[in-house]
Amino acid sequence: MNRPYNFSAGPAAIPAEVLELAASEMLDWHGSGMGVMEMSHRGKEFMSIYEQAEADLRELLAVPANFKILFMQGGGLAENAIVPMNLAHLGTADFVLTGSWSQKSLKEARKYVSEAHVAASAEDSNFTAIPPTSSWDLSRGASYVHLCTNETIHGVEFHELPDLKALGSDAPLVIDFSSQVASRPVDWSRVGLAFGGAQKNIGPAGLTIVVVREDLLGHALPVCPSAFDYKIVADNQSMFNTPPTWGIYVAGLTFQWLKRQREGELSGIAAMEQRNIAKAELLYRSIDQSQLYVNKVAANCRSRMNIPFFLRNEALNDAFLAGAKERGLLQLKGHKSVGGMRASIYNAMPLAGVQALVDYMHAFEQQHA
Repeated sequence: MNRPYNFSAGPAAIPAEVLELAASEMLDWHGSGMGVMEMSHRGKEFMSIYEQAEADLRELLAVPANFKILFMQGGGLAENAIVPMNLAHLGTADFVLTGSWSQKSLKEARKYVSEAHVAASAEDSNFTAIPPTSSWDLSRGASYVHLCTNETIHGVEFHELPDLKALGSDAPLVIDFSSQVASRPVDWSRVGLAFGGAQKNIGPAGLTIVVVREDLLGHALPVCPSAFDYKIVADNQSMFNTPPTWGIYVAGLTFQWLKRQREGELSGIAAMEQRNIAKAELLYRSIDQSQLYVNKVAANCRSRMNIPFFLRNEALNDAFLAGAKERGLLQLKGHKSVGGMRASIYNAMPLAGVQALVDYMHAFEQQHA
């Protein structure tokens, strides 16, 4: 198939071979006579799918043994409530605001946390930079510190996680890695809990991944529903309620696809990181060398996954999008809250897709110089 290149921010492109395999198994998974969507979530067939997916994700992300991997529902947005319902027993939580998603996290947490404290904010720069850690005002005795490692809308990414102990905080670091997960390694020595929706780098919408350190389990507030209590979910191998079985299955196929990826001597996540660096550098270089396009994010925190850019002459926006669609370059319109354009270049986007976009951008600029 000659498919278009899909630059959607999420739900996003899924590797073609993953989709093809899922389609071939739609009516009959491995001779069971059932499709995955028809199976009991506690039956031996689906449990084998779940156990393989969990093991593959643990291997890919090098998740330590003292962390639990949970497959849940609700997406990253719901986790903004579920996290404080599980962790806010000390009453205070710190938030580092670097864009729309961390703002949403703060707003939602205020419903469950006695004090949701803004430790740092990049709002005065219109979220084009990350506040230096030396400026963070961390609370004494906070339940946790929350940050979004990659802001999907504003295109800002943490390329190194903060060391909270070095900053004088004993609180666990909670990261929303929805649009960064599986694109690069995670330094688990600095993380207490990570969560993310699957619909960007892992699979279809509806599945949420939570990776939580064991010592953080068992502190849920009384208001927390049982199905969202991390300890209950962990104790029941994510089967306390019916999980998103199809999402887990497709995620498992994606994990196997990731394990097969190679870049020179590198494999898996390390290979994907090198590929993602190359894709991002190609697109940023094209933007920076242009007279028509501009990216406003500080160079030291530009996202590898979501690259917003603007046409200096915004009267050309509609023509740019129409021409892109004609070339099979889809879903490049920026988020409504910021405007402009946005190219999301997750793991499933090949280098050839980014090159096709760069070639089109150059041709469009030449046409409208």
